[in-house]
Amino acid sequence: MSIQKVIDCINRNKKFLITSHQNLEGDALGSEIAFYRLLKKKGKSALIVNQDPTSEEYTFLKDTKAISRYRPKMKVDFDVLVLLDCSDKSRPGKVYDLVSPGKTVLNIDHHISNTKFGEVNWVLSDASSVAEMVYRLYKAMRVKIDLDSARALYTGILTDTGSFRYINTSSFTHQMAAELMKHKLDILEIYRNIYESVSYSDMFLLSKIFSRLEKDASGKIIIFQIRINFLRQKKVSFDLTENILNFGRLIRGCQACVLFREQVSKPGQIRVNFRSQGKVDVNRIAKFFGGGGHKTASGCTIIGSLKQARKMVVSKIKEQLK
Repeated sequence: MSIQKVIDCINRNKKFLITSHQNLEGDALGSEIAFYRLLKKKGKSALIVNQDPTSEEYTFLKDTKAISRYRPKMKVDFDVLVLLDCSDKSRPGKVYDLVSPGKTVLNIDHHISNTKFGEVNWVLSDASSVAEMVYRLYKAMRVKIDLDSARALYTGILTDTGSFRYINTSSFTHQMAAELMKHKLDILEIYRNIYESVSYSDMFLLSKIFSRLEKDASGKIIIFQIRINFLRQKKVSFDLTENILNFGRLIRGCQACVLFREQVSKPGQIRVNFRSQGKVDVNRIAKFFGGGGHKTASGCTIIGSLKQARKMVVSKIKEQLK
């Protein structure tokens, strides 16, 4: 489906509810805020509601204070639910329960595993980020990008390309960044807020997790495990998944890095996040377990014990390493 269908959906509706996936990261939050600001500039009513809180490192973005947390039985008046960076309708969690008959679901995403679950679907699997797609929307609708919108878009692009290091970085990615920098962005401030602003308690938390680091397949598979009792004791104020996996993939010889995390709110479920280097297609592995994502970054949820999940996942990775 083309970008024009998205523009038509925006033009013919007045009230929008915006959300993204659980465990929010830079692309999710940056895209939400940039899309929210686009709608406001078009004279629309817009509200952002997320199931999870905003990580502390992203609170420098304007409009994060305008984001609402999902509450059971909350009432929201909207015509269109906009899902950003969600490969399927389970990703935003309970927020999707706000959809009722007659509401339109607008699905904007760049995951190759997207299930096209909306009434309006705009999926670009070759886009570096959803922030890139929102940038394209600004241009197509001729909406002026101001400083705060530029900061949000740059944040999304920066984080989803691994600071312009990942395979999804293209010449167009750099062209967008250059265009956004014309708005007098302080890119050093953005980088430091996201990657160089960890509290002592957060670093102590990471050290505990790293102390349990394991490897398999002669170091080609790096494994992290977080048990439910550990999460109950610790308050996490930053993007735990991204920080752990970004460090794990630095290990020499690593082909796949996996984080297994027991779910506090869903006992008996294991959240699995992957990052890969080289030939391992972690999207294929995640899809086998009902999840998805990208070839080099994906995730899934497995019903069972941490031991069972680890055994099944590691076995699948080893199949690709043969």
